[in-house]
Amino acid sequence: MRSLVVVLLLSVWLHALPHAINEEIRKSGISKNQISIYIKEAGKKGKVIASLNADKTRTPASVIKVFTTYAAALKLGFDYRWPTQFYKAGNLTNGVLHGDLVIKGFGDPTLNAKDLETIVNDIRAKGIRQITGDIVIDRSYFQVGDRDSSGFDQNLYSAYNAMPDAMMFNERVVTICVNPKERRAYKKHADESYRVVNQLEHVNKPCRGKYSWPGVSIDKSEVIPTVLLKGKISKQCGERNICKVITKPYKSFYYALKEKMNEAGIAVRGTLKLKKVPGNATMLFTHHSEPLEKIISTTSKESNNLYARHLMLHLGAQVYGAPATLEKGRDAIVSILRAKGALGRGTLKIDNGSGLSRISKMNARQLGQLYDDAYVHFGQKWMETLSIAGIDGTMKRRFRHTVVSKKAWMKTGTIKRVKNIGGYVKNRAGKLYTVVILINSSKAKYRGTKLQNEILEWLAKSKAKPTVKAPSRTVQQTKGTSQNLFGDIQTNVPAPTQKVKETSVQKYYIQAGAFSKMPDGGYLGKINALGFRYRVHHAGSYKVLIGAYGDEKGAREALIKVRAEISQGAFIVKL
Repeated sequence: MRSLVVVLLLSVWLHALPHAINEEIRKSGISKNQISIYIKEAGKKGKVIASLNADKTRTPASVIKVFTTYAAALKLGFDYRWPTQFYKAGNLTNGVLHGDLVIKGFGDPTLNAKDLETIVNDIRAKGIRQITGDIVIDRSYFQVGDRDSSGFDQNLYSAYNAMPDAMMFNERVVTICVNPKERRAYKKHADESYRVVNQLEHVNKPCRGKYSWPGVSIDKSEVIPTVLLKGKISKQCGERNICKVITKPYKSFYYALKEKMNEAGIAVRGTLKLKKVPGNATMLFTHHSEPLEKIISTTSKESNNLYARHLMLHLGAQVYGAPATLEKGRDAIVSILRAKGALGRGTLKIDNGSGLSRISKMNARQLGQLYDDAYVHFGQKWMETLSIAGIDGTMKRRFRHTVVSKKAWMKTGTIKRVKNIGGYVKNRAGKLYTVVILINSSKAKYRGTKLQNEILEWLAKSKAKPTVKAPSRTVQQTKGTSQNLFGDIQTNVPAPTQKVKETSVQKYYIQAGAFSKMPDGGYLGKINALGFRYRVHHAGSYKVLIGAYGDEKGAREALIKVRAEISQGAFIVKL
């Protein structure tokens, strides 16, 4: 017992807070008992710089999302794409599907109205011009109930309260456009699952104060919810978009898809039916999401609660089998992190994976150890999924025009009486620190924010030189080939001897296929004959990438031809 006390006292002495941090805590007026700090040189062997209540259990709010996103990256990989499967149940003759169009959702949280054009083009490519049966949706992959809102706070219809569904669409949000100049209000997307009643009074007043935004009330007492627009609004105001969580995403998807098919000349006689994919159904095609890297970036940068919930549920199904449940998702995250040695000691309660919870718990050291593990595994690629100070996400306006701008990669977390931040800070000499500052206090909102800002600025201004070598991902070149800055293979070019570092150039490509060995000349020759430029990207497998395209529109136009002539499973990637 005495030896344990000595060890604990020695630990406290070794990791005593620097004077500058102690002084900022004193000025903040926040009790040290309500603050946890864990700062160290980045990497598993980095020296601890400051530690205060690092093992004390805290409410994490949204910083717990990184447990979810990192587990997803480890289990699924950055290139993983969420599927949505389309089937036909019936015979297709002369353009008429004598049966149902069946859609199985796997919880792609990104599926939205912009995807409909590609989906409808894929349906047309299968020769379907009429459907005599129904549109059947299978949402059995998730077992999460049927609530629209989490009910976490009084803002029941706000997007951050949206609940998950295996057939997600537009993040469960409906958008109503109000145009005061034209005195009209309309639904942005075709959707008969809710009503809009416009009682707005248009007045000739300046567009400010009470005249600048419509009054909105929502009535869900009937089967079809009603959105009531009321009050006075200035005719001088520009268009206003009202975004609310009020209906079922699978219903919104059904109505929007049916409208888009009708515009494309595909008639549907039936209605919406909810049931599992029948045994006699035949696969038509699979629609894929953007890569997981982009999804976890949005989750962290924008602190998207719905994405985090879906990631956790999907991991549960991947590890323990469908249907996905909260319990499976929680266990999956812990299992994945523990298996990789990324889970530190102490209480960890994931709850729903998003941090929109008072039940979620963790400590600062756990979060710091996870950040170190992620840095060692993925380096800069992982860091870029976090909000960059002064540049994007929840840190876009924070630290703008300060020494921290572009020098910190962070996940923030805020709910009532909780203000947390964690990630990485680079100082003037290029030294990288892992930083976690958790504040659970009634003074957290303003004083806590200022305290965190002062500590991060103090770190960024420091001139201590790097002592831990940063992990660098390189592409080793092979004899008989050359690789450009993307790590792409170009055949019959003399191979340089040096290693080439990967870059973060962002352009649109079409991935036509992925192979265990270099594709043969016949396959590549066909692509060339069709007039497409291509490259073969070697990273574990050989990925054939067509492009590049300067924008998504150009890539999507080419995708139609690629799917028709080369591969039905082709999809767009951004590199």
